[in-house]
Amino acid sequence: MPKYVIEREIPDAGKLSQGELHDISEKSCDVLNQLGPEVQWVNSYVTDDKVYCIYIAPDEDAIRKHGEMGGFPVNSVAQVRSVIDPVSAE
Repeated sequence: MPKYVIEREIPDAGKLSQGELHDISEKSCDVLNQLGPEVQWVNSYVTDDKVYCIYIAPDEDAIRKHGEMGGFPVNSVAQVRSVIDPVSAE
């Protein structure tokens, strides 16, 4: 199943409280339960004004549907083609 990186522009995302992040996470999980097991949230990285999410999904449309159902912005979706790390240099 393909893996995707989703960019979400959320002004002041880095200032969200733990409670607000909890509520966002809970909403995302609720939507994922509605979509079924094919769409999986791996993790997210919160920066000052953006959130970068890693998802596994059958296609980009499923990612966009998750965003629409949850009220989450989906500014860009990119399919991961390869993963590299320090071990790749060995």
